[in-house]
Amino acid sequence: MGIVIAPALNPHTMEHNNFSKSLEFKKRMHQLIPGGCHTYAKGDDQFPEFYPPYLTRGEGCRVWDVDGNEYIEYGMGLRAVALGHGYPAVVTAACQQMWKGINFARPATIELEAAETFLNVVPGAEMVKFAKNGSDATTAAIKLARAYTGRDMVAICADHPFFSVDDWFIGSTAVNAGIPQCVQDLTVGFKFNDLESVESLFERYPDQIACLIMEVEKNDPVDLHFLRAVQERCKTKGTLFILDEMITGFRWHIGGAQTLYNIVPDLSTFGKAMGNGFAISALAGKREIMELGGLYHDQERVFLLSTTHGAENHALAAFIAVVKEYKEKDIIGHLQTQGERLRVGLEQSIRTHGLQDYVGIHGFPVCLVYSTKNQLKQASQAFRTLLLQELIKRGVIAPSLVLSYAHKAADIDQTVAIFHDALEIYRRAIDEGIDKYLEGETVQPVYRKRNQQSAFSYTPPGVGYNWLKHICPWP
Repeated sequence: MGIVIAPALNPHTMEHNNFSKSLEFKKRMHQLIPGGCHTYAKGDDQFPEFYPPYLTRGEGCRVWDVDGNEYIEYGMGLRAVALGHGYPAVVTAACQQMWKGINFARPATIELEAAETFLNVVPGAEMVKFAKNGSDATTAAIKLARAYTGRDMVAICADHPFFSVDDWFIGSTAVNAGIPQCVQDLTVGFKFNDLESVESLFERYPDQIACLIMEVEKNDPVDLHFLRAVQERCKTKGTLFILDEMITGFRWHIGGAQTLYNIVPDLSTFGKAMGNGFAISALAGKREIMELGGLYHDQERVFLLSTTHGAENHALAAFIAVVKEYKEKDIIGHLQTQGERLRVGLEQSIRTHGLQDYVGIHGFPVCLVYSTKNQLKQASQAFRTLLLQELIKRGVIAPSLVLSYAHKAADIDQTVAIFHDALEIYRRAIDEGIDKYLEGETVQPVYRKRNQQSAFSYTPPGVGYNWLKHICPWP
């Protein structure tokens, strides 16, 4: 792709950014907010101890913190911002709607416009209902499936890290305090691209599984034979097939990976990029299932997604504006092109430093992540912390490598140059020991039973630990 790795702009200056105000904010946030934030992936345990930028504003692909430091940002609102921060067409649409009113005592006409817009771009769906976050949508899908099938159990893809904050999913993780065992026992897992693991669940729990939920893809390509076989098994076993498109929707394809791969699930859920950061999600699916949450049937009623703010008019206006931008511009093509440029540049730098056995780039160009390993070539949170630390010092925030339409070639090339400088420190830490370079505590997995008290007393996870936990944070 012709990327030339040049020195980062003013690297010496960037290594001496001031974080005094951010560190003060860190103390104050934890005094008033449990965990110091409202999303675990943004927590202080996910970032270097002495480099926790607290942000004040963003524009395009860049953000600024309370100390005045400027960064190129990756992650983009946990993959929710696909066009860029403060994208004019979306912000304008939302603001114009706000002046007309946000929430009324009766449905607004924009709710129908938004539903028609959504169903036009997700052709396999017949009905849609909007909410404010992904957990609402996925939990509503689970409730519908249980009501429709009369069954209680849920099968989840154990290789996919997050489906919901609600008990049916969190009960399956290590952070299951407060969730009754009887609820935990209703959720069982299968492996991605492993049809035998799906078959074994149906054999072990005959006529008990209400639904099977999975993302279409994560960091590894889906085996389309597996995907279609799972759908067929669900159909023959009377189990609903649910696709979580929170991430793949509006990144793989405007209509989600289901449209890209021509597969129609019983139910699917969308969110994140569909609003370019505005709070909106969607539950969509076949009419006969969705209608259980409606008025025109004589079956038992399902209390489905009754949320005060679910159809806030400005968020729906933002969604409609996002779709318009996708139709008028090649957003996904741009994400693919610049994501590939980033991947090629980073892999070139990794090879230059001889770090192929220690740093990996994974996933699809539109949604990349990276992995870090120690001297023993084992997954390492300490080395992840070191890399984050050196990137933040130099002006890049990259808990993952998710970009937006606002990331242009020059931003990508500057990012590669900054990574190149940071990877030089990584190489030294491999050769000389990480203690010489790492400042403060290491980042920690979100899914852990207890808070770790010391970075260097932390015991790495053993066999069976999901390796994805080392390369991407959870919502």
